[in-house]
Formats: sequence, C-alpha cells, structure tokens
Amino acid sequence: MFLGAALAALLAFPAAAQNPRPDQAQFRDLYKELVETNTTLSAGSCTLAAQRMAARLKAAGFSDADLHLIVTPANPKEGALVAVLPGSDPKAKAILLLAHLDVVEARREDWERDPFSFIEDGGYFYGRGTADDKAQAAIWVDMLARFKKEGFKPRRTLKMALTCGEESAPFNGAHHLVTQHRALIDAEFALNEGGWGRMDEKGRRIYLGINAGEKTNQNYRLEVTNPGGHSMRPEKDNAIYRLAGGVMKIGAHDFPVQTTDASIGFFSKMGPQLGDEMGAAMTAFAGNPADAQAAAKLAVDPAYNAMMRTTCVATVLEAGHATNALPQRARANVNCRIFPGTSVQEMQRKLEELVADPQIKVTILSGRGAGGPAPRLTDMVMKPILAAAAKRRPGVPVVPMLEIGATDASHLTPAGIPTYGFTGIFFEPDGSRLHGLNERVRVDAVYEGRDLLTDVVREYVK
Repeated sequence: MFLGAALAALLAFPAAAQNPRPDQAQFRDLYKELVETNTTLSAGSCTLAAQRMAARLKAAGFSDADLHLIVTPANPKEGALVAVLPGSDPKAKAILLLAHLDVVEARREDWERDPFSFIEDGGYFYGRGTADDKAQAAIWVDMLARFKKEGFKPRRTLKMALTCGEESAPFNGAHHLVTQHRALIDAEFALNEGGWGRMDEKGRRIYLGINAGEKTNQNYRLEVTNPGGHSMRPEKDNAIYRLAGGVMKIGAHDFPVQTTDASIGFFSKMGPQLGDEMGAAMTAFAGNPADAQAAAKLAVDPAYNAMMRTTCVATVLEAGHATNALPQRARANVNCRIFPGTSVQEMQRKLEELVADPQIKVTILSGRGAGGPAPRLTDMVMKPILAAAAKRRPGVPVVPMLEIGATDASHLTPAGIPTYGFTGIFFEPDGSRLHGLNERVRVDAVYEGRDLLTDVVREYVK
C-alpha cells in the first residue's frame, strides 16, 4: 500500500537464489542447526543453542577465553552466549551485536510443517524462529566465525550476546547481562532485532528501517472487589459493571500526540513515497506535529497511531465465581505501550485518573522495564548503514522508526548502551508471520541481509 507505480518498477525484488554461494551454504547449515534447536520456554533449551553456537565459534578459532557461556542455577535451560573478538585499540569502545535465542511456542498440529524442522521451499525458509530472531542470531555467529577465519583484525572490539527470555519468559537474559555482567557486554552501542525492511505483495522493496527507541510494554491490573451475594437479589454496585465502566473510559481515551526523532524521520521519509492523502498527512505532521488534522488522518491507521502516542488496551478479563452469585472480584489486564519519556508510575497515575473510581485498584504488573529516552541517530551509527544500503539496495530509502513493539533494547538503552534495531532483512506484508503459524522468511532476503550487515559491522569496527 506504500508504493506508487514508478517506484514499484524501480524497486523490484530479485528472484530467490537457487544456487547459494559456498559461504551462503555454510551459513545456511548454521542457521538450520539453530532453527532446529527447540528454544521454547515449555520444551526447549536456549542453553543447548548457546552451546552449539559456541562450538561453531570455537571451530572457527575462538579461544575459550573469548567465549562465555552464562547459565544461572535457577534457570539452567535459559543460558546465554557472549563472544568477544578483541580489537587493536584499547581506547575505542566496543560494538555489541545482540540477538535472542528463544522463540514463541509452536504446536505441530497447528502448523503445515514441523515448526522445528528447517525447510526451504518455494523461495522461503520455514520454521519457528526463521524470522524472529534466529536469522539475525545466525548472521552474527556466522559473521564472527568468518572474521576469525579470514584473520580480520578489528580496531574496535566486537562483541556478540545471544540471550534467552526476550519472548516474555520470567527470566530475561539481556537484563541479567546488563545487571550482572555489564563489563562483559559494555559497548559504544548495540545492533539488535527490529527495523526490518518492508516489501509489498510482489516482493518489491519499499524501505529499510532502523529503530531508534521503543515504547515501554507494560501491563496493569484493574481490580474491583465486592462482598457479592445471591444473584436473585442483584445490587447496583456490581464488580463487573464497575470494572467495565473503568475499562470503557480507558478505551475511549486518546493519549496526547508525541514525537521522537525517529518517528518524525519516518513520517518525513514515507510521506513523499506514498504520494496520496495519507502521504500528505505524513508530510504535514512531520513538518508540524501540532497539526491536529494531519494527526487525525494518521490515527485512522492503528500502526501510525501507535507511532504518535501512548496506547492502552484491555486484553484479558476475569470475573465472577459462580453463575448464580454476584461477582466478588473482577479483573482486567490493560496492556500499555508507553511513549518514551513517560514512566511506568506516571502511567499508573494516569489510568487511575481516567477510571476516576477509587474502588478500581490499578496495580503495576511485572514488565520489561522502561525503554528510556530514544537514542539519537548519530553519524557514527548511520553513515555505515546508509553507505551499505546505497551499495546493496540502491534507491531504497533508509527510514528511522520508533519501535511500537518491544525488544531487549528496553534493557540496554536505559543502562547506557544505546541499542538500535537493524536487521537488513526485508519482510513481506504479513510480517513474515512473526509469532504466528507457519513462520517464514524469504531466502534471498536473508542472504542479502547477511551481506549488508557484514558491510555495516566491518565498517563500524575497522
């Protein structure tokens, strides 16, 4: 929907590679091993995946001293791997490559193919994690192995952290590394998942994204308690009705418009690309975020609306204990995606203000942690990306974005390691079925992303 006819012709996506280069075939073998290592919370092991990737790096020439397998006794299957390629300049801060090993649950009976078999079919790689996030994890491991084998001597130290627990697990490996092993992963900045490229239904490339900052993913519990009683004697003060009234007030509220450098950059870049009414609204909003008419036009699209403001939505309801009794308790989970600059506690107070009912208790539930201020898109970060994109994908704009989902950047950026989402991989309109059935990613998109990321990282550390 983003593409005009002239631009579509310019940005036609090449056909999927039928005969991979020898180096691509080696990468494919590593990628296959990683995808076929089940790393779900219920039945898998990130520790096993980390061990297998460490073995790959050791075979490439890494010493035991530069490979760190980090496993806590309380979480034996949620291990992480940190690998270090030392630089020649001790005064130059390191660059960190971050990816997560864990994947969302997948049941074989629901999928067309075994989710933990790596299958190449019709120009796609199929399997749970092929897109989120094992493509990038495999690219990082493969890149470090190739750098080591070819004798590449970086000026900056290059670090890689493969962690577990990004997909809503109780234990988060990125948080653990930041709080317990900070020196091991300390860096000038990090590259992480997110910022995927976008293509249309015909495989034409639209833009290549880079995430700079993300909204905080935070859940709140709204709860009403009541003495209850027999349903034959209904009371007006019903816990379900009271809770519903508060939830409806939240649903009717639009939070104020806000911006970051990345969100303004996205709208300013994409407006001219669209060339329609929505594009005109993007251009107008980028030029003047106080333009209420432009903001209202953009808000019609849920994704664009989420780029402009905090959003809160009810996701789970629980109430009552018997069909013939008045409810003694009613609960709702409200999931908020909080714009950078607003704390979790401030949002709690805002929800209390919106429901305007002292009998509705608003509680902060466990979350990922505040994302912190959005990191700036500095020349140090952007110049290598722009140069590599111009070389590998000429004519395709690099578009800054505010991440409206949530990644492990929420743990690193607030701790002083600015973390940017950049994969170099183009996804189709279905988002490569992230978290859904039959996850897949285009073969040529992965190989091209691998080449582009190699160019970028080599330039960062040379």
